[in-house]
Amino acid sequence: MDFSALTVQILKALADVAGSYGMAIVLLTVIIRLVMWPLSVSQQRSMVKTQQLAPKLKELQERYKSNPQMMQKKIAEFYKEHSFNPFAGCFPMLIQLPIFIMLYSALMSPQFNEMAGKSSFFFIKRLDANMRSHAGVSGDKIFGVAEGDTFSTEKIITVYIDNKKQEAKIKDPNKAVEIQGKIIPGEPVELKINLVNQLELQSKDIDKIQKADVPVINNATKEMEKITFVKKYGLLMADVKTVKIKSVFHYDVLILVILFGITMFLSQKVMTAGNKNTPADPAQQAMQESMGKMMPIMITGMFVFVPIPAGVLLYMVVSNIIQVIQTVIINKQIAEETPKKPDVIDIVASEPKSIVEDTDSETDKTSSEKKIKKSKW
Repeated sequence: MDFSALTVQILKALADVAGSYGMAIVLLTVIIRLVMWPLSVSQQRSMVKTQQLAPKLKELQERYKSNPQMMQKKIAEFYKEHSFNPFAGCFPMLIQLPIFIMLYSALMSPQFNEMAGKSSFFFIKRLDANMRSHAGVSGDKIFGVAEGDTFSTEKIITVYIDNKKQEAKIKDPNKAVEIQGKIIPGEPVELKINLVNQLELQSKDIDKIQKADVPVINNATKEMEKITFVKKYGLLMADVKTVKIKSVFHYDVLILVILFGITMFLSQKVMTAGNKNTPADPAQQAMQESMGKMMPIMITGMFVFVPIPAGVLLYMVVSNIIQVIQTVIINKQIAEETPKKPDVIDIVASEPKSIVEDTDSETDKTSSEKKIKKSKW
């Protein structure tokens, strides 16, 4: 099953309801975060419990630091006693990772870019735009190119056998299209596809192929053109016109990158805040605070150089905002469930009246016995 194509169809259905593809991405993000709510609760509870057990765990490590085997045994017993799995907080992240990859692949796919790439949303001019990109116009059979661009295909192409159309599957879409020579923007580029190596067809059918309609994708710009290849010398070959295009800096995408950094910082901050009534190990708390500051800076800096489409960044920003709201709510619930430690404990006031009276009578009895003993002396 092609999960990217399925995700694109889901986005199309949501866009029909919401009115735009930008809002469809927002709705899909909200749906995913709501579905993942129980895992977010589990992750946050695991973090709070880690803070609670950290002082005792550190004490065990100090006590048995000269005997590593005994230390591991005692730590395992300690975790079992408190019904705690130190890796429980990682499971939600591992489960969310495939979902993120699926969404990323869908929003990066030529199908989405062809269908919704030109869509705008609030200050975002194009959902398929990178921070610095060059783009052509899909559908005119002319590729906007720059030196060093590469091409790929979709998985399914249309071949003509005995003047009849037939679908054929490409084995490796990313490597199917080869460039003869090098790309010179403004001059035609010759493309070729090796029939034997790339088509999943029987040899007798491959020999009868006359031509093929192939969706060719510029990997740098995600521009897609349907090109007719003709069979020559046992290969599918086509000459494609090109135009030179200049690199454009998209400030709206830069704003999205900055928003991602801010929302990620807030998300890390509220996640490490935990429960106010939970004692935290100072060293662990300092490490968490340091990571909470450094990770947003590092990942945001990476996105400045790694091309990420605006649609993907929109998903990540909305996801971070929902994560902040979820964490605040979960932390509040955990704080209400955790018993507060009173500053002053009034033992007498907290005891039942009968016990207090019994205690007073015992005190009087002890005092009278002491007086009798004193009088004897």
